Amino acid sequence: MRETVALPISESSQAGGARRLAMALASRLGFNDTERGNAGIVVTEIANNLVLHAREGQLLLGPVTKDDIAGIEILALDKGPGMVNIGECLRDGYSTAGTAGKGLGAISRLSAFFDIHSVPNVGTALLSQIWATPTPSSRPYSNIEIGAVCLPKTGEEVSGDRWAIDRYADRTLLLVSDGLGHGPMAAQASLEAIEIFRENVRKSPAEIMEAVHGALRSTRGSAMAIAQLNFEQQIIRFVGVGNISASVMSESGSYSMVSHNGIVGHEVRKIQEFVYQWPKGGVLVMHSDGLGTQWRLDRYPGLAAKHPSAIAGVLYRDFNRGRDDVTVLVAKEN
Repeated sequence: MRETVALPISESSQAGGARRLAMALASRLGFNDTERGNAGIVVTEIANNLVLHAREGQLLLGPVTKDDIAGIEILALDKGPGMVNIGECLRDGYSTAGTAGKGLGAISRLSAFFDIHSVPNVGTALLSQIWATPTPSSRPYSNIEIGAVCLPKTGEEVSGDRWAIDRYADRTLLLVSDGLGHGPMAAQASLEAIEIFRENVRKSPAEIMEAVHGALRSTRGSAMAIAQLNFEQQIIRFVGVGNISASVMSESGSYSMVSHNGIVGHEVRKIQEFVYQWPKGGVLVMHSDGLGTQWRLDRYPGLAAKHPSAIAGVLYRDFNRGRDDVTVLVAKEN
């Protein structure tokens, strides 16, 4: 789980504010001067692009970790004109706004990881990750890619939504929790849910849900879902209580997973674990009810092949309800 901020970007002063936030975050995460400077340049270039080209542009900025190495993830989202030819736009010297045309190329070169998805007349999602030090090739979750957007309701300082990932043996477990209501008390319920989740990762999803249900009685309670992925067995086990949506998409089709009504910690009529087949090339999307449910990945050409953070960002951009905390968690086999 990480804290992310969403910054509207429509004028140059906001671009400057985004750069200062990125530099401060890099300092807090222990970046050296070179990487701290790279973070500042990348955020400045991304924000300036949003000012020049975007419609309803925003920049999501937050910390990430990999093998205990700290990093910064920058996700730029807009509903602008999009790009017809991404490769051409990345070429130094190409510009549609009378600039030097080096912005996207510089972002790509200075990023440890860079990804972009754009659809003409729909919008663009640009993803950049920068790390404090080089990351090793082997990773605890090397067979799975994860991306998420988790943001509070407008006007709230803290989100009542939380997500978590953990692993035991050959199983990867994912949790999404939506604490009842908003603000610190909702966040407390979700944080407690994550603590119990981590203490019980050797158990089945249903057993973990039972443990969380007992522990959350003194809190507001939460809507919650747990997915357990096993790529070797090609199965996904799922248990959900309340309004957490979960779906799996692939070229062979898609399906939604079943959650029962209730509030974890208060009234749970049934805790039932379902087992589904995990398809080759599958994409798992779990989200709280801060996101509308009418989305479809196949409406976005090429999006399913992008990094999960880019997928989560596009869904957030286009289907965020705007009146609740929102979490979108995306996972796919690496």
